Amino acid sequence: MTDWLFPMIKRNCLVAATAVASLLLALSGTGNAAEPPILAAKIDAGELPPMAERLPEQPLVVELTGDKSPGEYGGEMRMLMGKAKDIRQMTIYGYARLVGYDSNQQLQADILESYSVEEGRIFTFVLRKGHKWSDGHPFTAEDFRYFWEDIILDPELAEGRMASALRVADELPVFEVVDEQTVRYTWQAPNPYFLPAIAGANPLYLYKPAHYLKQFHKKYIGDDAMQEMVEKEDKRNWMAIHHGKDRPYKQNNPELPSLQPWRNITQPPSERFIFERNAFFHRVDQNGMQLPYIDTVVVGIASNKLIAAKAGAGETDLQARYIRLDNYPYLKKGEANHPYKVSLWSTAKGSQLALYPNMNTRHEQWRKLLRNVDVRRALSLAINRNQINKVVYYGLAKPSNNTVVSESPLFKPEYATTWADYDLDTANKLLDGLGLTKRDDRGVRLLPDGEPMELPVQTAGESTEQTDVLELIHDSWLKIGVKLFSVPSQREVFRSRVFAGEAIMSIWTGLENGMPSANSIPEWVTPTTKYQYQWPQWGEFVATSGAAGEPPELPEVDRLIELHDQWRVAGTTEEREAIWHEILAINMDQVFTIGVLNGVKQPVVINEQLNNVPTEGVYDITATAYFGAYRPDTFWFSESRR
Repeated sequence: MTDWLFPMIKRNCLVAATAVASLLLALSGTGNAAEPPILAAKIDAGELPPMAERLPEQPLVVELTGDKSPGEYGGEMRMLMGKAKDIRQMTIYGYARLVGYDSNQQLQADILESYSVEEGRIFTFVLRKGHKWSDGHPFTAEDFRYFWEDIILDPELAEGRMASALRVADELPVFEVVDEQTVRYTWQAPNPYFLPAIAGANPLYLYKPAHYLKQFHKKYIGDDAMQEMVEKEDKRNWMAIHHGKDRPYKQNNPELPSLQPWRNITQPPSERFIFERNAFFHRVDQNGMQLPYIDTVVVGIASNKLIAAKAGAGETDLQARYIRLDNYPYLKKGEANHPYKVSLWSTAKGSQLALYPNMNTRHEQWRKLLRNVDVRRALSLAINRNQINKVVYYGLAKPSNNTVVSESPLFKPEYATTWADYDLDTANKLLDGLGLTKRDDRGVRLLPDGEPMELPVQTAGESTEQTDVLELIHDSWLKIGVKLFSVPSQREVFRSRVFAGEAIMSIWTGLENGMPSANSIPEWVTPTTKYQYQWPQWGEFVATSGAAGEPPELPEVDRLIELHDQWRVAGTTEEREAIWHEILAINMDQVFTIGVLNGVKQPVVINEQLNNVPTEGVYDITATAYFGAYRPDTFWFSESRR
């Protein structure tokens, strides 16, 4: 067994043993007293079984100690989202996963009762006996078999749905149903991507509610009945029907059974979505009370420009999404008139915002320039990060490259500072050394063809934060003879321009997970996907094994690809750590992306009556699934809000 997995498995087994012992003690003598009152009428009417029959035989016991305390049932938690599709955030916040990360970034069994890993390539999952879907139907190995045989291996249904974490050397695993509660996945070589993919904020789903989805699968209802359904629902084909019903991450099908703490019961479109408690949820506290404590989550849809104002008016109980640091003074003032407090959480992005020189741009002159490391270094040196920090972020952030943050075990100070000082003399010398010495009467340098060195930066047009930062960069870049101008558009158009090579440079958030360990996948610092805006064509080439995109043309980029491959087969944490450091050093030296600063604080509005929400935390999709790692199912309201 690879040494980096063994501590996780050992810890998982100890937690499971402690949990079972605690639960048996907690449940003795509690009886129906532990039932959520909101379910009492359904239980009395025989519409729901009592808790002992709803829970798995060995539920997951969540020990609430220290700053967290066991709570009470009841209440409605209000949240705000900017658009209807944002209700998928509830899947992130709920964070029920087969295997998930805790707040210390350690993997542990969650939906699973236990798991084991042999040689880094054989994964055996044991389900909780008696675990049920939100509609009360048993959750068993049949749900894994359905996903594998009837979705992944169905040539029509699997199209476009094959996650890269399921392939090693372009081969799928051997899948086995060992028994009703046990499944196994076996690859010929180690697969370090598998568990992190399962634990992700947007997780790799290995199971589906077979009992529900079979009614939309041609194999189970026959061609004639399926064709009749296609015509009745006016869909292109039967696969469109199945896909439409099977969207657990998006939570837009209220009929789809769920394993999350709350499930959507509102049919879109709507401006108000109701998420009700899952009566069959698999977690309990140490007193035997079934989680979640809160009965209902109400998600209101409002213009994202109004959400900070609504939060300041007390219209939400837990809010961070669509709130920025520049809203903090206004929100703090609102504390005097409304029952909430504003906390400042840390963030884990490698850079709050980063510039992405598109080395795959179709503009030939700029492509040649941006592939020259001295151009990228000069542009980085000409950013006054301290000024941006003071003007935009109240001096609370840390000037830095787009790299790992100081909380990461991989952090080295030079990763943050190399080529990141404000040094106009060196920046000008670097550009002069490339022969870009001629300027027009505005002082703007001239490109080799005589055109002014005017650099368009594509933005998604979603935030004034980007505009504010770009205005300050515009002023400092003029001092080295480069004129920046921003090109706003909608996100879909923004991405299309980047992918097609129309964009020369873009601005977006930096490294998604700035707190990796040696065993974290180095996916955003090596070419792995077209969504890396510095090399979309090279990333797509790697992601598709050469079927699309373009092969890299820089030796340093080729080396990053080699290092990623070496990381995948490395047998020890020490080997992976050495590989990570070489990857980070290459990115530091080559300035493939131009970071600005990190450590920007995230305001979090928390109702004073809402308990167990940390006053300090990390608000990040990759590191903590935003609120997910802090288990919102354990949040509870004081009596006045219940």
